[in-house]
Amino acid sequence: MAAPRRTLFGGLALLLAALLGAALFRRRRGVRGEQVDLYFGDGSLVTLPAGSAAADELLGVARELLQEARA
Repeated sequence: MAAPRRTLFGGLALLLAALLGAALFRRRRGVRGEQVDLYFGDGSLVTLPAGSAAADELLGVARELLQEARA
């Protein structure tokens, strides 16, 4: 009786560890940092990564607007 119970708990522990690992992997993979996405009327999109001069300027403006909106 002890062996099936131990196997069941071992299997549940393995399943829990796998789910936790998958959740952590997805969470870390989803963090890409800040970026600026510019959408144009013709349907095109340009992405400016943080660190570029144009993106840093736009991110500064966006942060200021968010601070004012939250106040």
